[in-house]
Amino acid sequence: MAVKVLLITGDAAESLEVLYPYQRLREEGYQVDIAAPSQKKLRFVVHDFEDGFDTYTEKPGYTWPADLAFDEVDPAGYAALVIPGGRAPEYLRNDPEVQRITRHFFETDKPVAQICHGPQITAAAGVLQGRTTAAYPALEPDVRAAGATYRDGEAVVDGVLVSARAWPDHPGWLRAFIEVLRTKAPAA
Repeated sequence: MAVKVLLITGDAAESLEVLYPYQRLREEGYQVDIAAPSQKKLRFVVHDFEDGFDTYTEKPGYTWPADLAFDEVDPAGYAALVIPGGRAPEYLRNDPEVQRITRHFFETDKPVAQICHGPQITAAAGVLQGRTTAAYPALEPDVRAAGATYRDGEAVVDGVLVSARAWPDHPGWLRAFIEVLRTKAPAA
């Protein structure tokens, strides 16, 4: 039986930040389950950086099915957690089931990967205090308000928490996360 990794997301998540870790972790031999507010086809977005814009732009992205709803998740059955960014964390952070799931991974010292706006979820779950994390740069004040130290980096490792700024950081972020994951929960 494969070691399982949980990926929590929802509509308006950044397409690359969901699908890149999903595929990369499967390539490593992990079973990746996607949990969302409900078991349905999710609609992701593409955030891009274009000349002349002060911030990123947003376009429709891929669709992908959620394997299970948050209230169906038993986090004890998973070795690690991935929290993609995009706009999804903005509303998911208020979900008590998301907070329950997220706290489990920190309380049991299991690997967690978060990227972009993902720290909005860990902040709302109350687990960022005293930690160091990367995030999308506009979230630096939010990270500090949660009692954490913001670090501008492509692969910030704080114990079992591995974070990054946004999808351009994928190679460094996933390389660092897989190193932590192989140590704590090898795929085979």
